[in-house]
Amino acid sequence: MMTWHELSQASPEDLLAWAADQPWCRAMADCRQDAGWHSEGDVWTHTKMVCAELQQLREWPGLTSRERTVLLFTALLHDSAKPLTSHVDPQSGRIRSPKHAVKGEQLARHVLREAGCDLPVREEIARLVRYHGRPAFLLERPEPDLEVISLSWLVNHKLLYLFALADTRGRISQDGGRPAEVLELWKELAQEHDCFDRPYNFANDHARFLFYRQRKPDRHYVPHEDYRNRVILMSGIPGSGKDTWLQQNEPQRPTVSLDEIRRERRIAPTENQGEIVQIARERCREFLRSGTPFALNATNLLRQTRRAWIDLFADYGARIELVYIEPPWNVILQQNQQRENSVPEQVVEKLARKCEPPTWTEAHQLILTD
Repeated sequence: MMTWHELSQASPEDLLAWAADQPWCRAMADCRQDAGWHSEGDVWTHTKMVCAELQQLREWPGLTSRERTVLLFTALLHDSAKPLTSHVDPQSGRIRSPKHAVKGEQLARHVLREAGCDLPVREEIARLVRYHGRPAFLLERPEPDLEVISLSWLVNHKLLYLFALADTRGRISQDGGRPAEVLELWKELAQEHDCFDRPYNFANDHARFLFYRQRKPDRHYVPHEDYRNRVILMSGIPGSGKDTWLQQNEPQRPTVSLDEIRRERRIAPTENQGEIVQIARERCREFLRSGTPFALNATNLLRQTRRAWIDLFADYGARIELVYIEPPWNVILQQNQQRENSVPEQVVEKLARKCEPPTWTEAHQLILTD
């Protein structure tokens, strides 16, 4: 089995040969596509065409080794979830693959984790897989400018644009496909807002935080930064080392720990957690009311779960710092086994598959560490 170092250094031809032996790739080779959009055939055929088109881009020779690796793996995995989502529409008779990019992000994260990919590169690829189709639908968005600005904190627009070009060219479409002019408009808007190769420059951290929380985002709003508290929200798979990180980096900070509350109340993680959460929320409120900086230590693997805590902290005017920890998989399993109350390995694996690592769109500050 090839290591991530070997995969990241491999030629495109060797990467395709490696991928062809993977179960997710064999599923793509057996997955038909709608002839109107993909007359070239199955998903794997399209994937190979996209990889070839990437190397034909005039920008390809000037890309860094990392950028080439990110783009090639994005190509390999961008439609990997089509076998999981494709079906024939009973009314039109056409093949549809709804939400294949969303499920593709999860699958890409799993594949790259098993391959030993480092956390920053893995998340960059996973998010490109998630949003790879967005540029082609720019004109269908009510506010294209906000669409481009919003995504700049999730993906690198330069790489997204280059991949979209290759994705558009790497197919045979009877319906005409998406015009390349739309992709050029995406690029122009990103350049106009100075976020083509960097995130959009909000006035301050709180302006960015509010932008992603508003129903009608205002990129021009400049809020005053006067936080009443500072809260650290931990996130990570059981065994990742959240306790250790707090001990090493914030040893004096009071911590609300869901694990500790479970031990106090003698409630197992498999039992109803309603009481645990309510106790934790009330302890957080005590710190928030007194203005005492503190940390909340829990798995917080889903965006929806984190949002509930972030809403609470934001109501009290706190500055929110998200810390996500994920060391290599073998380290997680080893550290979990060494815990006083270890979590069954199959449960850890299930949590890892569902995990949604946090992004800069959720808090004032984000730390991703292994």
